[in-house]
Order: sequence, then structure tokens, then C-alpha cells
Amino acid sequence: MSNAKIPPLPTYPESYWTGTTEELPSYPKLQSNIEADVVVVGGGISGITTAYILTKAGLRVVLLEAGRLLSGTTAHTTAKITAQHDLFYDELIRQEGVEKAGLYYNANLDALHFIRDTVQGLSIDCGFSAQDAYVYTNSDDYLKKLQNEMAAYEKLGIPGALVDRIPLNGIPAKAAVVMKDQAQFHPLLYLKALVRHIAEAGCQIFEHTTASKVQQGDPIKVVSMDNFEVSCKYAISCSHFPFYDGHGFFFARMHAERSYALGIRTDMEYPGGMYISAEEPKRSLRSATAADGKPILIVGGQSHKTGQGICTINHYETLQNYAAEHLGAQEITYRWSAQDLVTGDKIPYIGRITDSSDNIFIATGYKKWGMTSGTAAAMIISDLIQEKESRYADLFAPSRKLSAKTLKNLVVDNFDVAKHLIGGKLEMVHRKPEDLALDEGAVVSVHGKRAGAYRDKDGKLHIVDTTCTHMGCEVEWNDGERTWDCPCHGSRFTHTGEVKEGPAERPLKPLTL
Repeated sequence: MSNAKIPPLPTYPESYWTGTTEELPSYPKLQSNIEADVVVVGGGISGITTAYILTKAGLRVVLLEAGRLLSGTTAHTTAKITAQHDLFYDELIRQEGVEKAGLYYNANLDALHFIRDTVQGLSIDCGFSAQDAYVYTNSDDYLKKLQNEMAAYEKLGIPGALVDRIPLNGIPAKAAVVMKDQAQFHPLLYLKALVRHIAEAGCQIFEHTTASKVQQGDPIKVVSMDNFEVSCKYAISCSHFPFYDGHGFFFARMHAERSYALGIRTDMEYPGGMYISAEEPKRSLRSATAADGKPILIVGGQSHKTGQGICTINHYETLQNYAAEHLGAQEITYRWSAQDLVTGDKIPYIGRITDSSDNIFIATGYKKWGMTSGTAAAMIISDLIQEKESRYADLFAPSRKLSAKTLKNLVVDNFDVAKHLIGGKLEMVHRKPEDLALDEGAVVSVHGKRAGAYRDKDGKLHIVDTTCTHMGCEVEWNDGERTWDCPCHGSRFTHTGEVKEGPAERPLKPLTL
């Protein structure tokens, strides 16, 4: 470690995107039964883009969001618009063959072009800029992997190069694979414009409306937690984790990962480009513009399975030290984290939820690349609803056949779930609620049983049952975000027990001393 001065972390997490976006207009809660052609559940990039395409096509669309629009994963991304999804194409060719790997690339390239054309067509001021994307390594062990990835680019006709350095001074790199002409933007400014457009075009938007189930039939009925119904011909779950499972057991076919990011100020001259390390721990870099017009860098990394990381504030501190040593960070203006879902074969689930369901669709499992994958999902599903041919439908189909290797990966993931399910029940807890300092949370013992407690900055104790309401695993305290996170399937709850991210639908039970 160098003697670089390490700037302090912000006390509370906030993403650069939310910190530099004026509040969106608010929308009402659903409080009556209504009808539509299409119901889209989820107010992130997938849901809003889907609503935009279908509203533009003349369909009557209802958009439901459980909280506030653009408050979920889309607000906590690094916002790279790229078909370069880490080192993936060599693996994908070996797993699925050249044809399917080519379809994956072209689906994401189409998404990039859609975003670019929409920005230009609607004159959206969202910092869209073309950038080359780099996967770099400083490890001899990864040089061969980069060579193999470049060979995959050549097989697929991807414009790129294998280079022996990156333009970014301060970051040690022995080689890199570059994918040309990718892009970056400010996702909330982009989507804010789309929301305004769909609202003006007649799309009905409801916030604070949690979709809880689907009643199949003609029409389909999407039912809210308050038992109001939206009758429709098509229902689409774009809610990060599907709110409706359709017996697809998606909670057992994906795992949740958290990652972390900082917004930093530095005097270092940034040469452009977007960067991600090939090896662990991941390091992701891109530029942005702060509210005062000055440049900042976004530094990301430190992935781990949700609820299974070390003391989570340590992940921020590791990035903090990295930013000071390698990037000359003078100030850290933002810190935030994101949650992403990863499928067994690393290909998102996009399309009809089952072969037998013609009218219910899902979009999930973007493995940290939601700007292109989420946009591609909107394009694919919109084509299917409009009865247009989609050459990508079979590749991303949620009901696709899984390889033996993928099934093995899922067995390992679910064994890990079982380990945490049992381990949480057997854990010995010695701390008491009265032991907690201000702004501290921990697993504690209440009446001899495991519980979760957080003492807020005003001294008030908030105590909850730590048994996740999804499948009964024991949640863990996330001190970096002040949330309760489930290590089994990634559900997250606020310090008072309210659901922050699914698959759980019900809050943690409150307890009293």
C-alpha cells in the first residue's frame, strides 16, 4: 500500500445516478380494478423500455412498481452499455456453440443501437457517449484466457483487439481485450425521458403497488397485495426477481450477488474507455460528470453472494483504499451497492415463463449487465407480444434445456442454500439488544431466540425475527446498507423488516422486548 491519503467514505449510501437526478413525478397507488392490453410489473430499465415500445405500438399498457420508479437495480448500476460482458464469449462458444454465442452478441448489440437511436430520436440529454470497453489483466494466469477471448471475437466477427496495455495510467495491466464502439450514459436521465413519453402517450403508471399473483384465464388478472386487479391479455414480470414463478422454480435456478461502487474525484487525467478486470477481486472503472459539471470516476467491484460477504462496510473500504492508491482519489462523493441475479448458464431468462404459457413473460438474470440485457429483454418480449419473429427467443427462453454443467452448477448453488439454511438455525448468538451502540445492527438473542436488532441514530431499537419469509433461512445484518439480507435466495429487508428486494413478499415479523 502506498502512502496515498485516503479520503473518507460518505456516511450513508447513495448512488451517483440518484444523487444527480431531480425527483421523478410521483404516480398514484392502484386503488381500483382496471383493464389493459398489457401489464408490465417493474419500473426499471426492462419494464420502462417494454412499456415504451408497446405504448408506441398502440397497445394499452399499465406499468406497476412496488416502490418508486427507478429506485431498484437500475439506479445502482455502473451503466455501461456494452455487449462485452466480462470474459464470456469463449466460454459461451464452448457451452452453446458459435451460432448461439453470435446471437447473444447481436441481441446485446441491437440493444446498444436501440438506446443510441432512442437518445438521438428523443433528443435525451443523458451523457450518452461512445466508449471502447476493455477487459484487462495483471495476472499471468489470465493471459491465455484473454487470448482465447480474442479468438472468440474473431470467430464471431466482433470488432476488437488484443492489446498489451490500457490507456488508463495508474492501473497495472499486462494485456487487455478491447471491444470497440460501445457506450455509457446516465440511465435515470434516459429513463426519466421515456417515463415522461409513455405517460403522455396514455400508459397508466402506478407506484407503491406490489403485484402478488397472476390469475390465468381470459383475461389474465394481475392481482396486487391490496387485492386490486388489472385484467389484461399479456402480463410481463420485469421485477428483478420474478413476482410470479409459474412453477419455474426460478429461486432455485439463480443466485443473487452484491457488488459495490464509489464515485470519486481525482486530478488524474482520464483517457476515456470503460474497464473491468478479468481476475478477482473485480475492478470496474468508467467516467461520469458530477452535478457541478466536473468529472468523477466510478469505481466498482467486490462481488459476493448476497448475505454471504464479510462485514459489508469492508467492501467499501477496500475500494476506498484502491481508489486512493491507484487513482489518486481526493474525495469520495458517493457510495452504493447493487444486487444482480445470475442464472446457472449465465444467460438471462427472457420470454414466455413456460412453454405452455402464451401470455405470461419474464425478464431476469442479467448478471450485472442489465443496460443491454434489460433493453434486449424489452425488445424480445415486445416482438413476441406483437407476434413478430424474434431470432433470439429460443436462446433466452426461460424453459430452455440446461446442460449437464449448468445443472451441476445449480446443484452446488442449492447445496450452498441448504448449508446456510441449516447453519443459520444452529448459530449460537450471545449479543443482546442492549449491547448495540447508535447506528449499529446485529444478530442478537431475544427471549433465548435468534433475532435482529438495529439501534438507530436517535437511540430507538428496531427488533425483527430474522427468519426470512421466503423459505425460512436466517437473514444477516448488512452494515454497509443497514439492511437484513438473506444468504439463501437474496431477499433483502429494511432495518424495520419491510421487503426491499424479493423473492420474499412478506415483511420480517417485528418483535418486542
